[in-house]
Amino acid sequence: MTIHSFFETLEHQYRNQLPFVVYSRPINSIIKCWLQKDDALHTTKDFSESGFVFAPFDLNTPSVVLPEAHCEHHKLEIAALELEQDFEPSSLVNKDKADHLDLISRGIRTIKNGDLEKVVLSRKVEKPSSSNHPIAIFKRLFNTYKNAMVYCWYHPKVGLWLGATPELLFKVEGKRLTTISLAGTKPYSENDQLPWTDKEYEEQQIVTDYITEQIAPYVSQIDISKVETVRAGNLLHLKTYIISMIKDDCSLKSIIEALHPTPAVCGFPKQQAKDFILKHEVYHREYYTGFLGELNLKQSKTRNTNRRNVENNAYGIVKTHSNFYVNLRCMQLKDDTAIIYVGGGITKDSVPENEWEETVNKTKTIVNVLS
Repeated sequence: MTIHSFFETLEHQYRNQLPFVVYSRPINSIIKCWLQKDDALHTTKDFSESGFVFAPFDLNTPSVVLPEAHCEHHKLEIAALELEQDFEPSSLVNKDKADHLDLISRGIRTIKNGDLEKVVLSRKVEKPSSSNHPIAIFKRLFNTYKNAMVYCWYHPKVGLWLGATPELLFKVEGKRLTTISLAGTKPYSENDQLPWTDKEYEEQQIVTDYITEQIAPYVSQIDISKVETVRAGNLLHLKTYIISMIKDDCSLKSIIEALHPTPAVCGFPKQQAKDFILKHEVYHREYYTGFLGELNLKQSKTRNTNRRNVENNAYGIVKTHSNFYVNLRCMQLKDDTAIIYVGGGITKDSVPENEWEETVNKTKTIVNVLS
């Protein structure tokens, strides 16, 4: 399939108001698209289906699935896409500062009272977007954020979402479970790079400890990597890999419920932090800080990578794989408006003004692809 036919097929799907997802995983030159053949709304609660899942922050709301069997599948391998010549990055006015500072201060007081250790508080920023087309925005995301899962997801009965998320919730290959602890945020600078603070290392360690404790009943052989710094667009984060083996009697749903939402998007303890968010944030997150990705797909691997060994290659190993990314650095296009979602982790040492500036920096990740 040529570049032109790939995106023309995608445009045709959108014009006909049929569900689709187009996406590319981190450090990957492959763009995939799934085109559902009708506008039926498929949901899941047990995550036993095969398809592409789009899950909300609060799993009391059903997750949407584009079923593998109900979709056409296409892929394109390319390093960069040609963009329109007249594109200029948009500007954004961050409003409601006083309200967000008040929310942060309330979170800090709750933590100091001993009710929470961490809570992730967010806000949304709205911007007129009548001139923006989702496929054009996806192309800019793909060209700009190579270290992220970039996507455009649409269902006429749910909405239109786009994003560039650096955070893997987890992936499963057969019985091998890989997840990452990602927290701490600061602007990237080529010349003057400030060191990480104790507050940021503490925030990241909370996530690492939480993930390890949550998966312990369901896995064995837990290995934890050293903390490293990773770049996502104009931001830097702290990241740790956690790799383990899933026990035979463990379901995918139990892993999802154990890990989602992580302290990186919710807080700790999880239920108390989630209750605080649902009570005090002045809007509904919907799919922001939910997760998305390939669900229970079959993948065949040969035993021997030597192509000349035809006999061994005939005995391939078929494994089921899933890979889910936390829906961060995202926006929703709705009624000619771009709704951009941003947040930050709050601990006892947080400074409200600094936390506000962190959310302002995060808006730039998405607004830079709006014209």
